[in-house]
Amino acid sequence: MYVLFTQMFNGLVVLPAGGIPPPGLLMRPLVSWVTAHVFHLEPLVLFTGSGDKTSDWVQAFCLLVIAAVVTIVWSVLDRRRSEYVRLHRWFRVFLRFALGSTMLGYGMSKAVPLQMPAPSLTRLLEPFGSFSPMGVLWSSIGASRPYEMFTGCAELAGGILLFVPRLATLGAIVCLADTVEIFTLNMTYDVPVKLFSFHLILLSLFLLAPDARRLANVFVLNRIAEPAARPHGTRAARLGLIAQLVFGAYLLATSMSGIVSGWSRYGGGAPKSPLYGIWLVDEMTVDGQPRLPLLTDAGRWRRVVFQSPTNVSFQRMDDTFVTYRAAVDVEQRTITLNNATDKGAAVRLAFERPAPDRLTLDGTMDQKKVRLQLRLFDEKNFLLLGRGFHWIQEYPFNR
Repeated sequence: MYVLFTQMFNGLVVLPAGGIPPPGLLMRPLVSWVTAHVFHLEPLVLFTGSGDKTSDWVQAFCLLVIAAVVTIVWSVLDRRRSEYVRLHRWFRVFLRFALGSTMLGYGMSKAVPLQMPAPSLTRLLEPFGSFSPMGVLWSSIGASRPYEMFTGCAELAGGILLFVPRLATLGAIVCLADTVEIFTLNMTYDVPVKLFSFHLILLSLFLLAPDARRLANVFVLNRIAEPAARPHGTRAARLGLIAQLVFGAYLLATSMSGIVSGWSRYGGGAPKSPLYGIWLVDEMTVDGQPRLPLLTDAGRWRRVVFQSPTNVSFQRMDDTFVTYRAAVDVEQRTITLNNATDKGAAVRLAFERPAPDRLTLDGTMDQKKVRLQLRLFDEKNFLLLGRGFHWIQEYPFNR
């Protein structure tokens, strides 16, 4: 039930856009009712990107109660039957693919470094102490692309192994190590996916449970482990194996296609602004009067940051940012700005670039004539970007 009514279903079954709604929507009325009448809480916030919302915890409670009731009723009605060998086998296949597809999604988004992107230019200018714990984790992993890719490959390995029946136990071991790591990071950096990642650990343990005694013999008791029982090589078994391999390859291809598309649209491969970079404001005049770079002057710009083609950020002297939607016209040498919170007319600035590291902006902002003399800041001056990797170090370089 947890697989069917959470985001895991989206990784297991690819639904057409605008087609059948995911099963999770069916739980909304029940979750809302339980929230109001059982826990006496305020109406739920449903769409925030967090996996630890009140609605997620209430839904987990509802699923647990439903599962317990169904188990009791089922056990009473079918009390004469002592085992469900075939159903259990298919249930394990279902959970292998549910966990495997989830690990594919997480792994692919790290192997192609998309989940934790490299720190943006504005992020590099923020004080470290202003970061949230989750922001520290995201930025530190994003700053080390090889490490992010390594962790992604580890998660991919666990997911892919689960699709091959003879390698499923190894895949579950790898997934258990991966999910414990994920859960620990979520708990220690306050990442709001704690509930979901804990369920991934439970799924990994469930898949390993039948082999617990054999694994204990090998890793703990130093005893001989007997081979696992395998179904006979019948025609149906061979067809089942082929079907699992084909479906696993389909999930892998689907996941890869979506991630590669995301990389080129909004990841590291996305287009950059024609004026890309951090520009220092050397001189600023307003209505012909120079504005000195005083920390107390909230109307004086300190830096201008161009990153994506669709926005530009101005940093004040107190290090706060004002971000505008932007369109840079290289041929006309103009920049059109629209403030997301201001419904007024767009601002158009003319720019000149006499040298690759020099930029001049002229225009009217807030009904005042503004002129900015900008100088390009070399990103390599950030130790995070310029330090690089060294095999040999006579002394630690920990700053």
